[in-house]
Amino acid sequence: MEKHQKPPMDPDTSEATKTQLDLAKAQGEAFGKALEYMVEEVAHTGGKQQAGEYMVGYAIEDAEGMYHYRDGQLSWQNPKNENLHVEIAVCDVADGRFIPNLKVTAALITPGGQKLGPYEQELVWHPMLYHYARNWNVPEDGEYSLLVHIEPPTSCGTTRSMVGGSQHRSTRSSQA
Repeated sequence: MEKHQKPPMDPDTSEATKTQLDLAKAQGEAFGKALEYMVEEVAHTGGKQQAGEYMVGYAIEDAEGMYHYRDGQLSWQNPKNENLHVEIAVCDVADGRFIPNLKVTAALITPGGQKLGPYEQELVWHPMLYHYARNWNVPEDGEYSLLVHIEPPTSCGTTRSMVGGSQHRSTRSSQA
């Protein structure tokens, strides 16, 4: 994995002290351990791939219930017809920290070549790991391709460039 030496910082501010950058790196290392656990231990299939200045982790699991914010409060919703859950975590390569406020969309290509999506993956505040996720209804078993598109944040002072078309492979199998 290619690492950037340091995030660009203005030396004339207090936003780039050695202590601050060390703390950011420690946050990224802790998040990286949780991400590794998610893609290696929790997911049916998962992985990580660098895309420019992003490290993109993904996990494919059975569809699961999620809280949704509706009418001013959190409301639990179980999956209806969905049978797959796609999770995507996006980290800064320079320090390993999760990047919030992105627009993350995903599309799945079925074994038969049908494109599902793209659909926006919503930000999930998860007890272990922030990520972008969505439940999906996939029509057949087999190996799927996952296409991820990431648009940078528009409201949090960043210079990240747009990344698109990162491809990952995943498999869905029938549950009895």
